[in-house]
Amino acid sequence: MRSAVSSIALALATLATSVLANPAPAPTPAPSPAEVARAIEARSATCKFTGSLGYSSASKSKSACSTIILDGLTVPGGTTLDMTDLPDNTVVIFQGTTTFGHKEWDGPLFAVSGTNIKVAGESDGSSILDGQGALYWDGEGSNGGVTKPKFFQAHDLTDSLIETLTVLNPPVQVFSINGVSNLELAYITVDASDGDDGDLGHNTDAFDIGSSDTVLIEYATVYNQDDCVAINSGTNIVFRNGYCSGGHGLSIGSVGGRSNNVVSGVTFETSTVTNSDNGLRIKCTEGDTGSVSDILYDDITLSNINKYGVLIEQNYKSGDLKGDPTSGIPITGLTMKNIDGSGAVSSSGYDVVIVCGDDACTDWTWSSVTITGGKTYSSCENVPSVAKCS
Repeated sequence: MRSAVSSIALALATLATSVLANPAPAPTPAPSPAEVARAIEARSATCKFTGSLGYSSASKSKSACSTIILDGLTVPGGTTLDMTDLPDNTVVIFQGTTTFGHKEWDGPLFAVSGTNIKVAGESDGSSILDGQGALYWDGEGSNGGVTKPKFFQAHDLTDSLIETLTVLNPPVQVFSINGVSNLELAYITVDASDGDDGDLGHNTDAFDIGSSDTVLIEYATVYNQDDCVAINSGTNIVFRNGYCSGGHGLSIGSVGGRSNNVVSGVTFETSTVTNSDNGLRIKCTEGDTGSVSDILYDDITLSNINKYGVLIEQNYKSGDLKGDPTSGIPITGLTMKNIDGSGAVSSSGYDVVIVCGDDACTDWTWSSVTITGGKTYSSCENVPSVAKCS
């Protein structure tokens, strides 16, 4: 018995010696109120970057600045002005003209991501992002010729705003909007009109939207040579009070062939499409699956349309009306109303073209749609009774 007690006592003594020799680390003290205040003050700084070296400093210092002013930057060719992974509530302000140097590469020229982010130009509209597109344009766009950088990557943005910017002479596509939630773009101008000279500018889409929820684009002014808006997938998307000239109109699609092929809850309203190949277009790829639902075109004015006033096709195949219509991507709940295209379509174009698969275009509403000036398309298929193919 005494032996057992002695053994226990010896073990306890050994443990005590070990604890005294290796005490537990002291707890890390909580930061003092003064330290917290200093951290907030450091993060709340306004940082201004300018000139030919400002782009590099801005990208490196972005996490330390709550407001980032980019004043007259010159960004070397082959370099992204990187504003991705910004801390919450960061404001990025462009001042003057930001010029992106020439180099054949894929881009993007500018990229931004984060939560509660604001990217803005000056309120007087003087902030210009110049892509120097004339150095790239060769009539091939993104389908060949020299490699051209895409412009403005707005991916993975939440509760954010982009406003009062002019994008001048984009080499190819401008705004790539993907994986965003609750994003507003307001008072954006895209001016690729110089690309009309010699028909050299191509694929200068203004707003390409995919896999996004709740996007509002309002008061946009676009001069380009491709889609003013193209929605490939996404929900709750609104384009209103817009002006689109020179391109391919207000488009949904092409839908199909991607990981996400669902478009739902889209509104185009109170807008003008002029001097364009197409007015309003929904294109679904032959043989693919997906869905297009709850689409509204309301209060749209068309003028000087070259090819199609309205084109709705379920036989898109690397080009309009080139395949056989299929039913894998149904178009349901489409409303077209108050569409004014009287005399809008060229005599060589078509007023309204509808090519649907079997039972694939249902629950449509069609009222106060006037589109004239062009020819009647003789190969419409499965047109809903409320609509008119002409």
